[in-house]
Amino acid sequence: MIVAIRRHQQVLITNAVSDRHPDHGRAASLVAEAAFLSGLRRVPTTYDDKDQQAWRPVTVLHAIQDHYIQPDLVVDITPYWPKKMEALYCFASQFHDPTSTEPTSPIANPDFLPFLEARAREMGRLIGATYGEGFTTRRPVGGDDLVWVR
Repeated sequence: MIVAIRRHQQVLITNAVSDRHPDHGRAASLVAEAAFLSGLRRVPTTYDDKDQQAWRPVTVLHAIQDHYIQPDLVVDITPYWPKKMEALYCFASQFHDPTSTEPTSPIANPDFLPFLEARAREMGRLIGATYGEGFTTRRPVGGDDLVWVR
């Protein structure tokens, strides 16, 4: 993971710090640790047979998943909402199927996809948008321009 962080040098988006599924919080911790380690010059890595330089992301964003968490940052995703739903439908086998004989789960019930839309609308409403994606951070998000702030 450190190789990928150093290679791409972008803001990291990962799982919620704490959520219904325990693996989500564990994954968030692993990503946060890798982000820290990627900034240590004494942690050597290579990519394409070349040594990588230490680099640590300034911001690690944690998605808000099943459990509601007050967001630190909300991004307007209104133009991307149809594409997000299209991507989710790639995992349709995990969602409610009235013909399935599999047991139900929190995401395999008829209310799950409407819940996702309601959550996105709730987040969007906070910033005056139709749909929003909320994130938490462990440190304040900073910038050099107030124009982007709503």
